[in-house]
Amino acid sequence: MAGGLLAKGGDWEIQYACDGADALRTMQAVRPDLVVTDLQMPNLNGLELVQLAKEQFPLVPVVLMTGQGSETIAVQALQQGAASYVPKHSLRDDLVETIGRVLSLAGEMANKKALLGKMTAFASSFILPNDPALLSSLVKYVQSILVDLDVLPESDRLRTGVALEEALLNASYHGNLEVSSKLRESNHAQYYELARRRAGEDPYQRRSIYVDIRIDARGLEYCIRDEGPGFDPESLPDPTDPANLERPCGRGVLLMRTFMDEVQYNERGNQVIMTKRAKEPTAAS
Repeated sequence: MAGGLLAKGGDWEIQYACDGADALRTMQAVRPDLVVTDLQMPNLNGLELVQLAKEQFPLVPVVLMTGQGSETIAVQALQQGAASYVPKHSLRDDLVETIGRVLSLAGEMANKKALLGKMTAFASSFILPNDPALLSSLVKYVQSILVDLDVLPESDRLRTGVALEEALLNASYHGNLEVSSKLRESNHAQYYELARRRAGEDPYQRRSIYVDIRIDARGLEYCIRDEGPGFDPESLPDPTDPANLERPCGRGVLLMRTFMDEVQYNERGNQVIMTKRAKEPTAAS
């Protein structure tokens, strides 16, 4: 079913493997752009596949299909290197969109290697409207800066890009446009239609997203602030608890907190600061 959705939803060639071990053999033969995997598999499960794929194919992102009963292993797989996940009950609504976003990030990273190799630090600020295409363009631009500065390993660059995009989309949809993630769970089309309509209505259309970015040899820091009413950060379910993996709320926060070293909200809840530290070289290196 997943392969059929992808074949219909994008210009992608689909290859299949019957389990994790077969997947690694197939990856050696065809070198895919992305892998979508189940978690519960014989011979080599999803977590083991993520670990070995990260080691052998660091530029190939792995996206998980999660279901009830696999929450613990899914959180472990995200921590070990998976790029994103889609709950099985949301495959029809979310799979093609998620794969497209991850592939777009991965492609930008692969195609823009070392454009500005002599840069030693980067700092910039943006004031953005609630335009998903523009937000995505910012993520791609920041990804190219990470490549230029060679600050993080390739897999961490992709994962911090996913975290940044989730934070920007949260600021737009949930912050400025005040569209609840619960609506997305109950009515996918109505969720995006409400966001589209509010993007052209007051007071929502007058709200902006403020982004401050700092990148240097020590790592990176992203600060994202919206002009919405905010929320109580303490009200969020614990995104690292496997029991919350399938909940409609908190998916973006789970990815942000899993992929970044620090995620801090202000008291009002309309600003988040995310930090990822570069690993210091060992004495031997």
